[in-house]
Amino acid sequence: NVNMIIKKGQRVGIVGQTGSGKSTLVDLFMCLLKPQSGKIIIDGKEISFSDQIELNRWRMNISHVPQDIYLIDDSIVNNIAFDIDRNNIDMKKVYESAKKAMIFDFVNSLPEGFETFVGERGVRLSGGQKQRIGIARALYKKSKVLIFDEATSALDNKTEEKVMKCMDNLINDDITIITIAHRLSTLVNCDVVYEIANSKIKKIDVKYD
Repeated sequence: NVNMIIKKGQRVGIVGQTGSGKSTLVDLFMCLLKPQSGKIIIDGKEISFSDQIELNRWRMNISHVPQDIYLIDDSIVNNIAFDIDRNNIDMKKVYESAKKAMIFDFVNSLPEGFETFVGERGVRLSGGQKQRIGIARALYKKSKVLIFDEATSALDNKTEEKVMKCMDNLINDDITIITIAHRLSTLVNCDVVYEIANSKIKKIDVKYD
């Protein structure tokens, strides 16, 4: 008995205690889980879980930015244009994505710039820098839907503010943004916020004066 409508270009916040079902809800949205009952409808069409091509087509529209960004021990440019052959990387898109993710100036100030190696799992970068590279990666992919899955929960308040400004930069890009958080302060700029509790979803107001 859960109903939820997300409009294109909307900024949606999801909050709830650990174990309440936030990540399960998002996994359903990404069609990584099949609902036991009910249906998932996208652009007026019910998703068929028996149609792998349809599922893949939907998933290609989505970028997932988790709490722990996966980085390979390679250059920053190869981590942004992840899984793209180096000869096919569009550097203009890399720069644009980095600027929107507010990581361009930092990377450009490094002696080797975008060719700087990040170390195993990004050990040479701070938590906030890794998150912003993760956001730049999502933007390079030109995804229509961005999901921030407690992406700022491990950051200090000052670094979290920088990452949140990255999200604010995307407000005019017609991108649908879904943010899972455990701090309500992270969700103040959302168009709508849903709280999950006791297997139910309800809208809440988190606007501050």
